[in-house]
Amino acid sequence: MTTSLVALSTTPLAAIEAPSVEYAALSPMLIVFSAGVIGVLVEAFAPRRLRYALQLALSLGGLVVALAALATVTTAQTADGANGQFAMSGAVVMDRPTLYLQGLLLIIAIIAVGFMAERRLERVVAPVTMRTLAGAEVGDDQSGRTGLNGGGVDADMFTPSGASVPNTDAEFEATRAGAVTTEVFPLALLAVGGMMLFPACGDLLTMFIALEVFSLPLYLLCGLARRRRLISQEASLKYFLLGAFSSAFFLFGAAFVYGATGSLNLSTIGASLTDVAGTGGDTTLALIGLAMLAVGLLFKVGAVPFHSWIPDVYQGAPTPVTAFMASATKVAAFGALLRVFYVGFGALRDQWEPALWAVAIASMVIASVMAVTQNDIKRMLAYSSIAHAGFILLGLIAFDDAGLGATLFYLAAYAFTTLGAFAMVAVIREPDCDTTTSDTTTSDTSTSARTAAIHGTAATVRNPHLSGREATDLTQWSGLGRRYPLVGAMFAVYLLSFAGIPLTSGFIAKFDVFAAVAGNGGGVLVVIGVISSAIAAYVYIRIIVAMFFDDVPTHDAPHVVKPSILTTTGIAICTLATVVLGIFPQPLLDLADAAATFLR
Repeated sequence: MTTSLVALSTTPLAAIEAPSVEYAALSPMLIVFSAGVIGVLVEAFAPRRLRYALQLALSLGGLVVALAALATVTTAQTADGANGQFAMSGAVVMDRPTLYLQGLLLIIAIIAVGFMAERRLERVVAPVTMRTLAGAEVGDDQSGRTGLNGGGVDADMFTPSGASVPNTDAEFEATRAGAVTTEVFPLALLAVGGMMLFPACGDLLTMFIALEVFSLPLYLLCGLARRRRLISQEASLKYFLLGAFSSAFFLFGAAFVYGATGSLNLSTIGASLTDVAGTGGDTTLALIGLAMLAVGLLFKVGAVPFHSWIPDVYQGAPTPVTAFMASATKVAAFGALLRVFYVGFGALRDQWEPALWAVAIASMVIASVMAVTQNDIKRMLAYSSIAHAGFILLGLIAFDDAGLGATLFYLAAYAFTTLGAFAMVAVIREPDCDTTTSDTTTSDTSTSARTAAIHGTAATVRNPHLSGREATDLTQWSGLGRRYPLVGAMFAVYLLSFAGIPLTSGFIAKFDVFAAVAGNGGGVLVVIGVISSAIAAYVYIRIIVAMFFDDVPTHDAPHVVKPSILTTTGIAICTLATVVLGIFPQPLLDLADAAATFLR
């Protein structure tokens, strides 16, 4: 025993090799994470008046630089037909699907960050110091507008004080003081970095870390809405609690898989299960682990029966955050889901395929039926998101290169359409504050103070915000397309794409996944998918009819607020992508097919 200990103590340390870090291959993710960390330092040390401009420049600049770095990495990794490389001792895989999805995520993030920086859709009480120094009257503002809608300044769509109780004096004072929640920018960057890592993970432990990295910022962002604060905080809490449960399932699943195969590396797991399945060995433990992993991944995807959080969270979260989650999170989650099933558990396809059939059918049918019953536009789009998760799962069930390519194309088409649709919802607003007069001798001193601060003592307000809330009720959209033809036409394009109407990206995406799954014995799924699409089409056509054929409301008809150049450009890009991918889809189809090979 003593001899063994002596021999062990004299073993040269050089025999332990340190893992290599491929910084060049990882540079896109490192740039995004670095920008997020620098954003945190800006929040801590930069003066308040400079934070918004610094954070916006840092966020957009970091994402653009990361996209340029990704283009360089892609050129290097795919030269001469190569399929990428393993990095961090196999913990990260920079292969073709990873590069494709990371590029898509960065483009989505650039548009989403621009939407988060929007400051023309909300008008709030002007900071007292600004108004005093300017010598402005109660009805004036810096833009020259006067009257009922005057007396305020442009603001973003995030609460000025996330820690304050909604609708209290503390929140109102933060609004008057001109507080701006610029921490949304570093939170968004950290979430983007985690999303870029998620589909690139080569082992389950790294995948769990990436899951938490992008989930935790989203939990916070969901609770920071400027309007409907209670619903926003409820959405944040619900997302956090259910997300914690799903993460626990994922972690337990990884433990079971490790017990079954002796490894957390997906390539090693795949090789081990192939050997066991080929010799007729017992795979029960691996199947239990896969089921738990699927719970965590399908939760992020938003498939039935793990979908209950989506309608409430999409409705309650700030609309820029909803747009970001609905597009980027689904791309990242499906990327990880594809890698787990294709690389790690392909040998068990006969066992897991029936379960995915059930999930896909339930997602398509139940979500389409539930969407018909909704009267809130954001909840309709939320159930539409669940239904599309079912459609995208058909590409996974096909389980070949054609199915993988169809899924990658669908993710791009869906992401642009969804991002643009939610951005359009944000610009449609209810009427501004009430125009009725009030008794200046009211006993509610706080209300009197707020009224005087906003409009003087001759008017009442519903809240300290000067602009109307988002008009998300379907009845409010009556006649919207006739009053604002461009807005109605652009939103109709998104709806037609969701329905899968020809000459839109949604039609090509659905046709591609239907063709892929039909070629692998999934004809029944195609029939169910077509029926579900027909049911969902009623929802989308219903909105179009309301916009263009219903009478305009006689009272409190909503209006469209012209957004800034950032949001306008993002909406234009999303609309253009929805139309171009429906008319000239071949370049992206070829790119998706070229990216449809995992490195094992």
